[in-house]
Amino acid sequence: MAALCEAFTLCGLGPSGGVGLGSGLLALEPGADPDHVLLTDRGRTATLFKVSDQKPLGCWSVKHGQIITCPVVCNFETHEYIAVHDNKVLRIWKDEDVNLDKVFKATLSAEVYRIHSLPRAEPLVLFRGGGVRTLDVLLEAPQQEIENVISDEVIKWSEAFLEGHQPVLIFVTEKDGDFFVYVQKPKMRSLHKYKLEQQELSNPLSFTAYIKKQIITLLCLYSSDSVYKVLIPLQQNSEEEEQTLSKSLLLNLSISGSALKGTSFVVLDKDHVAVLGSLAASGEESKECLTIWNTKFQTLQASKELPLGTSGQLWCYGDKFFFTHGKVLTVVIYKCETSSLAAAVGKLKDSQTSDLSSFLNWNTLGDEELLVSCPSQQSVALNSESKMTLRSKKSAVANMQPDTSAAGRFLRSIKVASTAAVEDELRQLLSKALTPDFQATIGCVISALMNRCKTDPTFYPRNFLVQMIQKRELSYSLCPDLMAVALEKKDVHLLQLCLQRFPDIPEEITYTCLKVFLSISDDYLERTDVNLESVISYIDIEPNKEVKTEVVENGFNTEVEENGCDVTGKKETHMMDSVEFCPVGPQKAALLNAVLHSAYSETFLLPHLKDLPAQQAVVSILKQKKS
Repeated sequence: MAALCEAFTLCGLGPSGGVGLGSGLLALEPGADPDHVLLTDRGRTATLFKVSDQKPLGCWSVKHGQIITCPVVCNFETHEYIAVHDNKVLRIWKDEDVNLDKVFKATLSAEVYRIHSLPRAEPLVLFRGGGVRTLDVLLEAPQQEIENVISDEVIKWSEAFLEGHQPVLIFVTEKDGDFFVYVQKPKMRSLHKYKLEQQELSNPLSFTAYIKKQIITLLCLYSSDSVYKVLIPLQQNSEEEEQTLSKSLLLNLSISGSALKGTSFVVLDKDHVAVLGSLAASGEESKECLTIWNTKFQTLQASKELPLGTSGQLWCYGDKFFFTHGKVLTVVIYKCETSSLAAAVGKLKDSQTSDLSSFLNWNTLGDEELLVSCPSQQSVALNSESKMTLRSKKSAVANMQPDTSAAGRFLRSIKVASTAAVEDELRQLLSKALTPDFQATIGCVISALMNRCKTDPTFYPRNFLVQMIQKRELSYSLCPDLMAVALEKKDVHLLQLCLQRFPDIPEEITYTCLKVFLSISDDYLERTDVNLESVISYIDIEPNKEVKTEVVENGFNTEVEENGCDVTGKKETHMMDSVEFCPVGPQKAALLNAVLHSAYSETFLLPHLKDLPAQQAVVSILKQKKS
């Protein structure tokens, strides 16, 4: 089985990163760290992101008038970044470099199509004419002549692999409606060309491939709403003429009689593929969606509607999908499990379970399921230990079961108990010894509380929520509904605490907090509980302090010296001109500080200010300058 789990926004996108084919990003590539990705836009800029923190780590741009024409990649061996701008100009830099105009530069003799970075190997540079060089060989003589392999053909897609210690490059070209496949081993100077078998009234839209046991499996997404598989053996007689590759049907993208018009897809494992596309039922408007399909059983296993539209691009690194959704880059975590009939009926043995971590959507589970679905990390480790240790550990785990049962009973009581009774039960629950699953249990409890808050407007255990945020290591992803409910109730103190303590708040939520804070009057905020610690230095300044408007000249009253001085002019001096006042009251200033001191990037938060009224935008900018 497969499932789409939690989703979050990685960053906002510029004007070129919108919706529709031909827009979006130039590419998204993996970084040196598994938690890093490199985003290249369709202009001058590349940005390195840490996915788990949803924050940029570095941003580099070429000069005005230049344009990045080849996606930026990371050299996994040297941890350097490689880009090509204006088709032929190669740039290489490190994390600490700021100005790309001052980093290594080499002008090449031919236009570059793509650079492919490989682990434990030199990056491969593919030129538009089909020639290939490893980066080290290319840098020895940047102006070396590059052979033209494909004549009038146009490269549509390429990918690189390591087979043993040998790099292998595969790319697909098109000419007059015919598609060709090239397989090249640069170190062995081996090149094979194949013709892709034609499909009547249908053309390939997207490609992906993987290599296993000396065989390349090329998957092709066709406009006929189907995925085909092509097998290409690496061991070929070099004297053979161009062969035609036959293909076999792998998957029909049909859902209840409606076809999914796919735009891009990726392979997840031997039994699953993910397809991004639009689904149009008869008589209804098409809806874009992300889907996961089981190729063994020919079934749709997970789907997520994307109402804001996409650019048709899909990337997958680790256990995460990346795609544009409206004006943001969205990340969706997924999981895939072993595909078998035993798994389908729940009879799969423990030894066959997937090694993938489990991810929970707190909003879709019932009360009992919430606790059952929070497996202890300790229980995973038990499987590999000795029987004697296992028995002792089981006893320890058994001793903790009453806590879990108590939490389960409490979750059921949340639906009907009064606020005072709930807070009393919570204090008892929190006073017990911590279990390995305590953090997950707290997430379950807060989610259950928020569910009741949504259905019962009179229920709001504010004191408990404040206590939990102040004393526990919580995060936005652990209880995503908490800030949504606080925003609805305009609980500014709770929002202030969340902004100060949650490390993973999406920037769209940060902006919503900013908008709410600016919309509340200072008079109302004076009656609320707000932590003023961040603005304590401003409080002693009296905004209504009298100012001296007496006309003076060189320190003397001009009336006294009227007949004794040749007065050439008069100045009205305000004693307080040099004092900078906070443009809002102390409570609102503290709330704005909570926003501006939270983890955000100016690049992605400031564009939201255009949606604010002019006065509020100016206040935000002034506060940011003071911060």
